Amino acid sequence: MSESRTSADGGMETSYGFREVPGGEKQGMVNQVFHKVAKRYDIMNDVMSMGMHRAWKDAMIAALNPRKKPGYKVLDVAGGTGDIAFRIVEASGRQAHATVLDINGSMLGVGAERAEKKKLSGNLTFIEANAETLPFEPASFDAYTIAFGIRNVPRIDIALSEAYRVLKRGGRLLVLEFSEVDMPLLDKIYDAWSFNAIPQFGKAITGDAEPYQYLVESIRKFPNQENFAAMIRQAGFSRVSYTNYTGGIAALHSGWKL
Repeated sequence: MSESRTSADGGMETSYGFREVPGGEKQGMVNQVFHKVAKRYDIMNDVMSMGMHRAWKDAMIAALNPRKKPGYKVLDVAGGTGDIAFRIVEASGRQAHATVLDINGSMLGVGAERAEKKKLSGNLTFIEANAETLPFEPASFDAYTIAFGIRNVPRIDIALSEAYRVLKRGGRLLVLEFSEVDMPLLDKIYDAWSFNAIPQFGKAITGDAEPYQYLVESIRKFPNQENFAAMIRQAGFSRVSYTNYTGGIAALHSGWKL
């Protein structure tokens, strides 16, 4: 299969890394990846981002700037371990309520356990469901967040349409995702790190390099910044923009339901 990125016209639904798989099979394969890494997901993110994911996530929450008033509701998708949801609740002065939705029960189990330890369970709801078929009424949330998860959703266009549906008028979409490096020297360094070091670190940490190989390849298949912004616009969002972090290794995409 070609290693070139998919476009705004689609392609991720049959792309399991650099492999082409039959429609309908990708979700099950991705689920297995995250069942394997759930207990070491934070370590995985450190390896994938060279530790930078923490700063990028903090920047995402700063951009969201959740209201410090009761009644503010956020849906965090593919956020099973709670990493983004915890930050949102704390940034709101523990006023916000975050619904954490993930298709993977293993990831949700890690998040629920962490929430108990942090004494945040009262501000959180954990739901096992698919981003392509959200189990919520229209106009239910003030914000929709997803960090490093959208590229693992087979039908990204459907997921974005669902995000638009469940947001209130004036609600905001924020998507943090690995993207296309736009600095000539950095792109070579990052490629070398990604394809040579990350799978080996993954094998050392978990005993299995394959999940990390998929994750590295999925980053290279994901649409670049401009193409993904076009997909967000196609879903109906307005004032769509993005901000590159660390030379485009990651990008924060923003859109509003107006």
